[in-house]
Amino acid sequence: MGSFSKWLGAGLGFTLGGPIGAAVGFALGSFVDGFSAEDLTKEQQHRQGSRGNTHPGDFEISLLVLASIIIKADGKVDPKELDFVRAQFVGMYGKEKANNAFQLFKGVLKKQISARQVCIQIRQHMPHASRLQLLHFLFGIAKADGQVAEVEVAEIKKIASYLYINPSDFESIKAMFYNALENNYKILEIPKSASNDEVKKAYRKMAKKYHPDKVQDLGAAHLKGAKEKFQSIQSAYEEIKASRGL
Repeated sequence: MGSFSKWLGAGLGFTLGGPIGAAVGFALGSFVDGFSAEDLTKEQQHRQGSRGNTHPGDFEISLLVLASIIIKADGKVDPKELDFVRAQFVGMYGKEKANNAFQLFKGVLKKQISARQVCIQIRQHMPHASRLQLLHFLFGIAKADGQVAEVEVAEIKKIASYLYINPSDFESIKAMFYNALENNYKILEIPKSASNDEVKKAYRKMAKKYHPDKVQDLGAAHLKGAKEKFQSIQSAYEEIKASRGL
């Protein structure tokens, strides 16, 4: 168990137990002889103060488990989507840690997981900004094969509702993965009929909501995705301004 915690970086907290811990225990058992989900529970009991706290490792494990649900949503595991996940891991963690994470991910893929139970566990421990970051990553996976299938959108929407992410925030993040002027308005969560002042106000509000500083507690590895979201907000605003001649 020690080596597993080590490659995760900052370690684990709430994901050592519950349905997420069970999925991770199953996955580890597929490539670590004699390992079981109970070992994770024992590890959690040995740690003081980890229950109820969110560690960077918790975000990483939550991301792994939710990603496995999305990848299987359309009834097949697409190699391009797997490549996207692996590339994201390498970009976030470096090659060595990414290889370990991907090995664990392949083990999680083999287990049938309840999205609702997993999301209940996540929302009880993870702040809203981090949950938005999870959703952004899931759309990236869904689009990795070139298009976002309706069944994948439906699964991500279901996960968003389980995570208590409201429809406006869901549509905003979804719009970041489609190229059209009308999607710029969705990203800023305003109608196309919004006044220029309303556009400026919406931009300030969204820039504050998605500022990378909101997820600093997740560590440097996850700031890249946060910056991508923030850039989408800025780009949407600039394109709307250009189209209006502002």
